[in-house]
Amino acid sequence: MSEASMVRYEKPTENIARVVMARADKHNAINPQMIFEINDAFNKALYDDQVKVIILAADGRNFSAGHDITETVEQYQAAIQAQPNKVGTWSGFQESETHGWYAAEKEGYLETARRWRNLSKPTICAVQGKCIAGALIFPWVCDLIIAARSAQFSDPVVDFGVSGVEWLAHPWELGHRKAKEFLFTADSWSADEAWRLGMVNHVVDNEELENFTLEMAKKIAKKPAFALKLAKEAVNKTQDIQGQANAIDAAFSLHHLCHTQNFRQFGWGMDPTNTPSLANVPKKTK
Repeated sequence: MSEASMVRYEKPTENIARVVMARADKHNAINPQMIFEINDAFNKALYDDQVKVIILAADGRNFSAGHDITETVEQYQAAIQAQPNKVGTWSGFQESETHGWYAAEKEGYLETARRWRNLSKPTICAVQGKCIAGALIFPWVCDLIIAARSAQFSDPVVDFGVSGVEWLAHPWELGHRKAKEFLFTADSWSADEAWRLGMVNHVVDNEELENFTLEMAKKIAKKPAFALKLAKEAVNKTQDIQGQANAIDAAFSLHHLCHTQNFRQFGWGMDPTNTPSLANVPKKTK
């Protein structure tokens, strides 16, 4: 967890901040350090009154390969425990079995994702290449998504004994039938399919992704900041009233029921000294 910075903070032009995942050598695989650095960068943009729009982007060929499964559950839980500025209200991050893993993922994924989704400033996510499993959380909590033609989205975790990633927004992003199809089959969907389903706002050529996203941000930044904040809040509240927040909470609990099943089926979690590596979960439980 002591790697060099995994996130870069940029100010490409007036009133715009860009948060860039900068772990291209690992295909921007997600671990607690990256999550906390993204959160810190979002905070920097949030509390800078000169910033009116925030872009989330990624270096390299792929947006993100999803969770970094080379780290053990124990390392993951310890990293969450060590983070001084907690987002949520849970504790017990290093407890054994379901207690610790549930607490750590609630802090590291569910509550963090909810906070990012409710940032008071408009956010735009620029996606290229692969965006796999846990990486879906990042574009889905943003207000707008711009996809390069190379973008490919997938959540293959049913293959590995889990019902879906921690932030299960699939029915809201894809419609309930396509959500079931992509979960059941573990198939990927293209940028064009994502646009057809209403998940992304625009699909552009790869070389146009950065400039198109920046131009969109500039256009939005010309609007009054207070009106932008309240427009975002109004739409988010509409989704909440429709039940999105409660549905995602319920799905998170089912996600951890699947983790518990995997623990019991493969003998993990019985002995607190025998903490499994995420790399050893049948392919992947994340």
